[in-house]
Parts: sequence; structure tokens; C-alpha cells
Amino acid sequence: MKDFLKYTLATVLGIFIFMLVMGFLAVMSIAGMLASSDTTTNVKDNTVLVLNLKGAMEERAASDLMTMLSGDVSGPAGLDDMLNAINKAKDNDNIKGIYIEAGMFSPDTPASMQALRKALADFKKAGKWIVAYGDQYTQSTYYIASVADKVWMNPQGMLDWHGMASQPYFLKDLMAKFGVKMQLSKVGAYKSAPEMFTADKMSDPNREQVTAYVNGIWDNVVAAVAESRKVSKDSLNAYADRLIMFEDAQNLIKYKLVDKLMYTDEVKGEVKKLLKIDNDDDINQVNVAQMQNVKEKSRDGERIAVYYAFGDIVDEAESDVMGTQGHLIVGSEVSKDLEELMNDDEVKAVVLRVNSGGGSAYASEQIWNAVKKLKDKKPVVVSMGGMAASGGYYISCAANWIVAEPTTLTGSIGIFGMFPDMSELLTQKLGVKFDEVKTNKNATFGTMARPFNEEEMRYLNMYIDRGYKLFRQRVADGRRMSTESVEAIAQGHVWLGQDALKIKLVDELGGLDQAVKKAAQLAKLSEYHTKSYPAPDDFMEQLMKAGTQANNNYLDAQLKAALGDLYEPFMFMKNLNRQNAIQARIPFTFNVK
Repeated sequence: MKDFLKYTLATVLGIFIFMLVMGFLAVMSIAGMLASSDTTTNVKDNTVLVLNLKGAMEERAASDLMTMLSGDVSGPAGLDDMLNAINKAKDNDNIKGIYIEAGMFSPDTPASMQALRKALADFKKAGKWIVAYGDQYTQSTYYIASVADKVWMNPQGMLDWHGMASQPYFLKDLMAKFGVKMQLSKVGAYKSAPEMFTADKMSDPNREQVTAYVNGIWDNVVAAVAESRKVSKDSLNAYADRLIMFEDAQNLIKYKLVDKLMYTDEVKGEVKKLLKIDNDDDINQVNVAQMQNVKEKSRDGERIAVYYAFGDIVDEAESDVMGTQGHLIVGSEVSKDLEELMNDDEVKAVVLRVNSGGGSAYASEQIWNAVKKLKDKKPVVVSMGGMAASGGYYISCAANWIVAEPTTLTGSIGIFGMFPDMSELLTQKLGVKFDEVKTNKNATFGTMARPFNEEEMRYLNMYIDRGYKLFRQRVADGRRMSTESVEAIAQGHVWLGQDALKIKLVDELGGLDQAVKKAAQLAKLSEYHTKSYPAPDDFMEQLMKAGTQANNNYLDAQLKAALGDLYEPFMFMKNLNRQNAIQARIPFTFNVK
């Protein structure tokens, strides 16, 4: 017995000491990584920036402790880090060119692709070169890579070029099989988001607007590729019609879409020729993550805040074991952040970077109010990303100036309320019985036992109409237009940025750089620098969130993989009882492929 206790205690003590040592080593490793993350990257002479285009790209890179600890930088950063890296590389004399490694790349919207491509085109204006190589080019990747001086491909590779289409799906009949239907109240003939749940095909107004923006986006893509590759637009459309992705790769050279076919191991030799170094020499490389630690040329002058607001607009952040719907614009948090920027005397102007298809009308109103108060004290310029529509436009319209990309989806001035009726599921399919005792005529309003009656729907329609009129008035006041003029372009109509400029919903076409310049002009600043907000979580905040976040991210990734395009409507339905009754949003997924 004594030996048993002795060995047991020794084992426990050994485990404790082992855990203590491992914990100490882990803390030291984390400290080392954090220290290295703050270290300035020194760029050697004759260096190449490697732009790895694969995976999904969001508006802004997330601060992820697990990624930091794993050291995984193989995937793409956020659009903000991509643009920052390219701009720094343009101004760095030691960086001679950019090598684009093309892969299965999925930017969140065409406007994000356009912003990335424009930054690359601007890089070339500095007299530097860009080359691209891929085993396979997706259509999105090729659009970006086509700006390169040389486009190379594997001899057995493939270039996808097929045109664009939108193919929305409808769940009304599927839900009916389970005894569920949606009760809808909306304002706006073009307000198409609810159609997924309430119709079995596109409405005529929705088909009209989708046709316009799909053709508009494709025209932008074709025009850009035609200019870079010196190929006519008619030829590019003909190639799309006959699916050249299945043709012999040699034909792509004839069509002037690719400059040379080579295997992966031959690429280094071509890059070394551009760098004018010997075959035995190593290629000096930096990636996007490393470029974030490269010192900028100057950070003199006054501060302009760039505040990122992207994702669904919600009243409060919700998280559970099923994960969350990616990044969120939480009305209460954003309003508080904007108030802090308003009261920060070091911040002379604010650029609000918006990439959102909308969400809660209530949260949108709260953010609108915060933007309006901020504008009363210092200039506010909105930079629209891929989408700034519906609620995304609501929070933008109070700004002094609005800048949008040509392919930004914006407008969609309209709202709706959508309420599930599960009475058939409960009473007929599951056999649930209801009885009632009530004190007043409408005491059972919102019951699961039956759908809304005619009188209840009338009240709801009045409520939704009042919300729409408020939205319309906010736009009229912010854009200095009459309500009649706004009504003519509202009704939930989605516009491309280039068309929104013509109807005065935006003031200028361009990217984040143009918005910053405009903010500096309005604030009368001759020298300035930018700082991004909100600040990423610090180490302790990330550490506290790491376990839950890792679990949620894993489950979220599995759901996305399993559900595909159905993920967004599934998550919306799951959280419907926690959503604000009035929604200002465009369709759940950007269904253009």
C-alpha cells in the first residue's frame, strides 16, 4: 500500500512538474511570437512581394490568436492588409516586383476584386513589374492576375472564363413540406430579400435589377481584361460562350490570355531573370503578413481614423455553440466607438469603411444617429466596399461625402418584416393542440397557434411603412434631396456604384485612398496619416476568447462546408427570433458566379 501511494504521488508530482514546464515554455513561445510580431521587418534589396491568391478574402483581417500560434500565413489576408502591403511595396525601393501565386481565390464581392486590381495597376505605375503564375485560374483570380506584365500557367493547367450569372434559389415549397410559411410585410417593389422564403421565382422588378447589376459587373471585368491583355471585348465574350476552360492550354497563348506555359519548378528561373540574379542565388521574398511590419515612409501630420464596419448589422452580438454569422456590425458597439472618435481630439476626420448588405433597421438608425453627431464635430467620409446597401446605405447617408467602387452594390432603400408561421407544423403535422383565455381582442398577437389575421397584418404594415418613411427621410436629409426624388430611386432598388453616382446616391467613384484624401481635404489637412479602428483584441482578450472562438469557428466552418449557399438563410432562420422585426437588407448571399 505504501509503495502504491508513493508511486501514485510521484506520478502526480511528475505530471504537475511536466505541465508547469510546458506552460512556462508555452508562455515564453507566445511572448516570443508577440515580440516578433511587433518587430519591424527589414526588406532586403532586390526583393519580391509574394501575393498568395487562394481561399476566401474578407474586408478586414481578423486578429486570431490560434492562427498566430500556428504560424499559418499560407492563406490570404484581409483586403485591408492586401492593399496595405501593395501600397508599401510600391513606395519601397528595395521591392522590385510582385509575384502573384494564383489559386482557388474567393473575394467576397466584385468590388473587392476591383479594389485589389486597381492597387496592382497603381503599383505598376511606379515602374515596377508584376508576374502571375497558376496551375489553375478561376475567373476571379484571372481578372486580378490579368493586370500583370506576364501571365504564366502550367502546361496542363486550366483557365476558367465563363461569364457571370445569378441563380437565386427559393425555399417556399421546401418549408411548406414541413408546415412552415413566411408572413411578409414590406415596402419597396424591388425589395427582393424575402423572395427566397415567400416566392418560387424572381419578381419582375428583381429580375430587372439583377440583370442590370450582373451585366454591369461583367462589363467592368471584360473591359479591364481587354485593356490589359490587348484583346477585344467581343473576343472575350466569345471565349466565355464556348467555355475555353476545356480547351488545350496552347490555345490560351493564341488567344493572348496567357503569355507562357511552364511547370512550377521553372518559375523561379523566370523571376531570377527579372531580378537580374544568377540561377544559384536565392530570391528575397516577403509576404503580405510580413509587409504589415514594414515601416512606412512617414507618419507625420494629423490623424485620420479609418473605421471598418462590415458584415450584418445587428442590435446585439449573439454567439452560441452553433457559431456566429461571421463578422457583425453591432449597433450599440459601433455607436459607442463613433462617439469615442468624436471626442478624440487627435482624430481630425473619420473615414467610415462600409461593406454590408444591411440587417436590423433599428441598429442602422442608431448608427446613423452616431454618424450624424460625429459629422457635426468633424468631417465624415464613407468609403463603400463590396456592398453598402439597405442598412449599409442607411448608416452611410449622413456622411459629408460618399465614395464607392464602380461595382459596389448600394442603394436598396427599403425595409421588410418577415414572420414565420409554424401553426401548420405544430397543429397538423405534430398534433399540438391549443386553447386560450384572453382579456383583450389582440392579446394572442404573435401566437404560434395561428397565422396573423387581417387586422394584425394591417397594424404590421403600418409599422413597416413608418420605418420605410423614416429611412427615406434620412436619405433625403443626408443627400440634400426631396423625398419625392428619393422615392423615385428607392423602393428597395439595388444600384451599382457607377449608376448610383448618376442619381446622386454617391459623390465619387474610387477606393479607400480617394476617401482618405477627401477626408483630409474637408479637414483642411496638408499632412496626415491614417489609423485603423476598431483596434484588434489585445493578447489577453484573444487568449480569453481562444477556446470558445476556436470551437465556434470550427463548427461554423463545418456548417458552411455542409450547407454551401444555404448557410446564410439557415443562420438567418436560426436567429430569426433574436432579430429586430424590421429588416433593412439585400438578399442574404451575393449570388453572382
